[in-house]
Amino acid sequence: MRWLFVYGLLLASLAQAQNPLTIAELSRLRYGGGTLVAERVLERNPSFTRYLVRYPSDGLTMYGFMNVPNAAGRFPVVIVIHGYVNPATYRTLAYTTRYADNLARAGFVTLHPNLRGHGLSQGSPEQGASRVLYAREILDLAAMVRAQAGRGALEKALPRVGLMGHSMGGGIAQRVAVLDPQIRAVLLYGTMHGDDLKNARQICYVFTNRQRGCDELNTPPETLAQISPINFYGRIRAQVQLHHGTADTQTPYAWAGEICAALRKNNVRHQCFSYPGAGHTFRGSDYNLLMGRARSFFGQALRDGG
Repeated sequence: MRWLFVYGLLLASLAQAQNPLTIAELSRLRYGGGTLVAERVLERNPSFTRYLVRYPSDGLTMYGFMNVPNAAGRFPVVIVIHGYVNPATYRTLAYTTRYADNLARAGFVTLHPNLRGHGLSQGSPEQGASRVLYAREILDLAAMVRAQAGRGALEKALPRVGLMGHSMGGGIAQRVAVLDPQIRAVLLYGTMHGDDLKNARQICYVFTNRQRGCDELNTPPETLAQISPINFYGRIRAQVQLHHGTADTQTPYAWAGEICAALRKNNVRHQCFSYPGAGHTFRGSDYNLLMGRARSFFGQALRDGG
């Protein structure tokens, strides 16, 4: 029977090698290597042109849209990462389209990827709280942007990349920033935590009534510690800006304070803004203030040299 035990260990090791989870494992992988292609124009307006784009990641074909300013010249790139939307109802133009459009009008190439299993993107949606596979897609995309900037579909792009992530997208952005030292700016908005144990509890007990995200609660704490980005903030080289509403009932406002304290402890350049009475998704004057700060932040970090 011992050979069965050894065989089981070998299978477990192979599965871990094929599906790395920890920050150390993910840091040893190479990202990019593919080409972003513009399939067709989705919209033209006086400020920018929107394209349907596709690119490869992890053996899958991923889709999304890209907004390219119509003005002459080349522009820095902001990847806008959407939060959780039911994959069954998700469309290429998601609720986060307004953020990508706002930044494009301000002179940024904006890429809005549809994560695996969303819209036209292949694969199955990620069910766990850590969203490691989603992060790998963004790491591939960022690497492709830098390699392809100035030619092809990215002819008007500069190889300067920032991230804007809302909710789940903010959690993904934290993992990407820890793993990719060439990311220059990260904007976190109503973000998930950098501690995946807290994310798992929130998803399992609050969001889904024990339907999703519960597996991580059975993961040994020492393993979760090696997966969670908050324990590796010292690797971040990007500037970070955080925005959180005090009345957010989905990602608790207390999380913002914990993230900002960890960024400060790790000497990461950061700004943290609270929005009294604002919920998980900003409207009206809160939205206008958020986007004004976002345009200034990305302009300073990406356009003006960082």
